[in-house]
Amino acid sequence: MAQASDPTLVARDWVWPVSGFRILTNYVAPAHRYGPGHRGIDLALFGIRSVRSPAAGVVQFTGRVVDRDLITIDHGNGLVTTLEPVTSPLAVGDRVGRGAEVGIVAEGGHTPPGAVHFGVRWHGEYINPMVLLGGVPRAVLLPCCR
Repeated sequence: MAQASDPTLVARDWVWPVSGFRILTNYVAPAHRYGPGHRGIDLALFGIRSVRSPAAGVVQFTGRVVDRDLITIDHGNGLVTTLEPVTSPLAVGDRVGRGAEVGIVAEGGHTPPGAVHFGVRWHGEYINPMVLLGGVPRAVLLPCCR
């Protein structure tokens, strides 16, 4: 499983996929590949419903999965983002720039109305999106237990 401490995963020139938001639910890493966790972060929007690409990439999927619309963007170097619930006019293969509008927040899935789930996979494994936004501080081991 990819770890935030992996030296090849560093903060990049990514932008938040929405503006005017607060974090509802943080990323919670699963103990193992199929274990429980929260594989992304949920963002509650303050009015503006437009969603943008956090980095340049190519639309890999757009459409409905079970009870929600979503868009998946391949950013290269093994990084893929999923934004849901998001309704998008884009098609598979469309190129998007960093910060380009890719759709609007819809309803469905596990997020409450007016919120979006932002997930990132690196070589197929979910990672904390904050790693790419510069929001995860480097772990420091402190002395313990004398």
